[in-house]
Amino acid sequence: MASLSVATTSLSLRSFPSTPSCSGLHNFGGPKLPFRRMAMEVMAQKKAKKTRKIILKEDVADLGKKGQLLDVKAGYYRNYLLPMGMAQIVTPLLLKEMRIEEERIEAEKKRVKEEAEQLALIFETIGSFKVKRKGGKGKQIFGSVTTQDLADIIKAQLQRDVDKRIISLPEIRETGEYIAELRLHPEVSARVRLNVYSN
Repeated sequence: MASLSVATTSLSLRSFPSTPSCSGLHNFGGPKLPFRRMAMEVMAQKKAKKTRKIILKEDVADLGKKGQLLDVKAGYYRNYLLPMGMAQIVTPLLLKEMRIEEERIEAEKKRVKEEAEQLALIFETIGSFKVKRKGGKGKQIFGSVTTQDLADIIKAQLQRDVDKRIISLPEIRETGEYIAELRLHPEVSARVRLNVYSN
């Protein structure tokens, strides 16, 4: 009887399926991410949380200029830039407002340049401006002709305000014809003739 009991127990143990190995415990189906890639993604997420995308509200030494978009450490923004009012967090709404402002500025730049080009065309077709001065000996005149004089003449004849600082004139001490240059715009210049005569 003892021999029969042992045989039965041995048979029962062999009837159970084998236990899966440890190496197969994690394989539940589907692709497996390499450990290195997973680690890199975790590091990237941690790094992203530690930085903030900001826009500078003023020039900041060793960092950037006003209006510049930057990624800075969260602690630097929280502890220094924010309390000092030097920067603010970039949001979708802020980006939209910045884009609208940039478009407005570009439109204004275009308008100013077009006005300068129109004025330059007028100067090209007008011929020359006449300037009368009291005559002295020979071709000499009393006094001189200044950039303010030319600005006043343009105002009187064309009803256009021109800043005397954009006018370049040679020294005028006698009668004759002279060329003045007007820097109407960083990309637009005009040359006008001055006919200086005496009475």
